[in-house]
Amino acid sequence: MQQALKPHASTATLADAVRFALEEASRQGASQAEADASVGQGLGVTVRLGEVETIEYQRDRGMAVTVYFGQRKGSASTADLSREAVRASVEKACAIARFTAADPYAGLVEPEALARDIPDLDLDHPWELPAEAAIDIAQRCERAGMGVDARITNSEGASVSTQRHTGLYGNSLGFLAGFSGTSHSVSCSLIAQQGSQMQRDYWFTAARDPLELDAPEAVGIAAGRRACARLGARKLTTRRAPVLFAPEMARGLVQHFIGAIRGSSQYRKASFLLDAAGEQVFPAFVRMSERPHIPKALGSAPFDAEGAATRDRELIEQGVLQGYVLGSYSARRLGLKTTGNAGGIHNLLVGSAAARSREALLRELGAGLWVTELMGQGVNGVTGDYSRGASGFWVEDGAIAYPVHEVTIAGNLRQMYQNIVALGDDVDVRGTIRCGSLLIGEMTIAGD
Repeated sequence: MQQALKPHASTATLADAVRFALEEASRQGASQAEADASVGQGLGVTVRLGEVETIEYQRDRGMAVTVYFGQRKGSASTADLSREAVRASVEKACAIARFTAADPYAGLVEPEALARDIPDLDLDHPWELPAEAAIDIAQRCERAGMGVDARITNSEGASVSTQRHTGLYGNSLGFLAGFSGTSHSVSCSLIAQQGSQMQRDYWFTAARDPLELDAPEAVGIAAGRRACARLGARKLTTRRAPVLFAPEMARGLVQHFIGAIRGSSQYRKASFLLDAAGEQVFPAFVRMSERPHIPKALGSAPFDAEGAATRDRELIEQGVLQGYVLGSYSARRLGLKTTGNAGGIHNLLVGSAAARSREALLRELGAGLWVTELMGQGVNGVTGDYSRGASGFWVEDGAIAYPVHEVTIAGNLRQMYQNIVALGDDVDVRGTIRCGSLLIGEMTIAGD
């Protein structure tokens, strides 16, 4: 198969290492083998109060090799791509496999699932950014944020990051392909003070193409305004009320859903959505679509971690779960076929034909809590019980009344999903899950 790689110096090295690993595995008696080699490089800079705090250069490479002796499996890895190191890693993987119990579900992905035509998704946009230029960007970002308001008295820093990763995957079924991808970001976290109260907030921009990042000044200004807006925050008395999740927080609710329908959660019977395929999980106006081939998108990929082709699919239609998120192993455990999701989901679009503006959602919220930050990890993936610290704004008559902090919101995810009242059109595209605001009809809000 053809490599989907924009050529650069590491491409030939990776391809040679993968081919050699597969040949060596066959020579050592493996019935099947796969190898994944990668090289990455990046720069990260953080400034705080105008001074440089960290400058980090990253450059790594490595290879993971998995061999199968029938249905016995062994794996090993190395950070050295020389022939001697690769041969030694294959030997270790083979030694492990010879002493491992047979697993009837082990093996490479089915040949018919492999990607044949590999599209160029325009994921590779290197940013030739000297450290001095990165420092300047971070300083401009922080300076703009500090200048928003005299109440901005401190900073947790502004950061600039640029990363490039090239990966190449091959297996003994004749598959050998790879691609390069970049990710860049600018972020800022500021502290506002009024009297004895201090509040922190942040903002960021992220993209594969540095030309599509927001201006650093805009990021800093957003962080500063958000921090100031939280001053004067109050606690709430315990109550039940509707809760509106901002897009960045709504994404987390969808991540819990994906975790529950992942193949490993299903075959281990450790999911609050066990055997839920075909069931009405969300209201009928909710849809979720996987779109792995969106050019430049952060979650795009032409094939998954096993070489299986990624394809458009509808995960939720009219609120009904259409299927699970599967790699080949979990698919076999469930008697199903891979969905091309070894390694995760690719660009999940969450929406509704009746998506509303944030202003309309606040009006519909009426009297309730608008959550803009969540803390803690109080989510049980087996029962669906949900309890997390939260802060945001109390809304009265559809308008923000005052900021809120130190409260806990609680419910059960399955019931919360069924009780979604509306989705917003303010979709956040800075991640693998693209979701707007999400309004839940009622939750428990625990406070004083």
